[in-house]
Amino acid sequence: MEQVKVDPKWALAIPGNLAIRKQVLPFVEHLGSVHVACCDLKDSASLQAVERYVGKPIVPTLADPDSLERAIQRIFQEVATGNGNTSVPVRTSLGPAVVSAEEETENAVSLSDEIFHAALVRNATDVHIEPGSSETRIRLRVDGALETYREVPQSIHAMLISRLKVLCGMDIAERRAPQDGRYSLPLEGDREIDVRAASIPTKFGERMTMRLLAINDRPFQIGELGLAENDRHHLMHEINRPNGLILVTGPTGCGKSTTLYAAIRELVGNRSLNVMTIEDPVECLINGISQIEVDSNDKISFHKALRSLLRHDPDVLMIGEIRDEITAETAIKAALTGHLVFSTLHANSALGSITRLMDMQVRPYLIGTVLQVAIAQRLVRKLCQRCRKEVRMSGIQAQMLGQPELKDSIMYAPGGCTYCAGSGHVGRLGLFEFVFLDGDLSRLVANQASETSMSNELRQRGVPALLDDAIKKLHQGLTSFEQVATIINPF
Repeated sequence: MEQVKVDPKWALAIPGNLAIRKQVLPFVEHLGSVHVACCDLKDSASLQAVERYVGKPIVPTLADPDSLERAIQRIFQEVATGNGNTSVPVRTSLGPAVVSAEEETENAVSLSDEIFHAALVRNATDVHIEPGSSETRIRLRVDGALETYREVPQSIHAMLISRLKVLCGMDIAERRAPQDGRYSLPLEGDREIDVRAASIPTKFGERMTMRLLAINDRPFQIGELGLAENDRHHLMHEINRPNGLILVTGPTGCGKSTTLYAAIRELVGNRSLNVMTIEDPVECLINGISQIEVDSNDKISFHKALRSLLRHDPDVLMIGEIRDEITAETAIKAALTGHLVFSTLHANSALGSITRLMDMQVRPYLIGTVLQVAIAQRLVRKLCQRCRKEVRMSGIQAQMLGQPELKDSIMYAPGGCTYCAGSGHVGRLGLFEFVFLDGDLSRLVANQASETSMSNELRQRGVPALLDDAIKKLHQGLTSFEQVATIINPF
């Protein structure tokens, strides 16, 4: 069961006491039937009870008893209530019948608990609550793709949004202006997940989006990011330098922070260092380092924290994001004065980060002096290795990648099985582009060479671009053409 992607839409369709007592768990719908993990295929009474709750034909599937028990415990007993007891969400009908205000409030509380619980079960990074003319759609972002969890009547929408606003410290009376808020979702064992919420008015009511930070507690190591061996070797060399600047670039949600966290874990695991970070927010806790979170009331801003951090004798600094001229100037000064600085930057490519720093009024010769490596990164969905299908690349697909010679080459497409919840994908994979600034490239930067000139220099050296890494992983069967095409535009 550890290798199965459990769909909370079906897992939470049955009462928790039934799952725990009878050791049954509906976990995915595939080809029109709901697959039910169980320890006894002959327990017809329990299986018939499950079928009544899910309302679809079921396929009993024999599961390893120990792993099934762990899955049931994780799904039905992980989220903690305020008094420290465990809470098993109970799905209400939320039907169109007229109900009292007290019942509406109770339904909204139950539904909000269920939404958070479903997000935890599915390892979702975001929850979208989208009002429509007759129904409110609830979607979860899983492995970068949006999945519809369920639809509820419009009549409960206002109460649900009010409930979430209360949790996130937002003004429930203000419904005509955008708002931001946050909430710490308690888990068992004194653990918490930070929830960042944003609401905005739409034609049919307020829409709310919630981001769940650090939902995956398992830390990534450098070797698990999907780096090519040569890039990993060079990166390990760069992060062990005593000073300089290491930048990771890419759009929001592409895994930049995960890459930096993996690099810092590698450092603190091998050497005794004073590592300090300034983040907004702290997305992942690392033992042995000092992590400072930017305060919403501006008592701890990026600028104030950065100035203070330099007085604490750090060996390594991590700046969550270089977002303006002051942050860029401070990061450059820190790298010049003997500190190793990690940070992220919003840019479309590794070379684009250099142009972005210049836009922030950083002198080109300083960039050429302190910048060690610029990394461009994207995330694509990873193919399920159990059901992927071998296909050949068409001429049109090869043209779209800008490499017509790849026509008829072998690649892989998603299939669909019970292990991947029928999606054909399990997890995500990083695509990378590394630009290491050696003497020649540093001189080009210092002389304010154009991005095109630097790109031509790298291509002449045979330095792989982001598209090259994507094509390599496409042919290895790690991802599909559709994923590469939506992430990378070779033109």
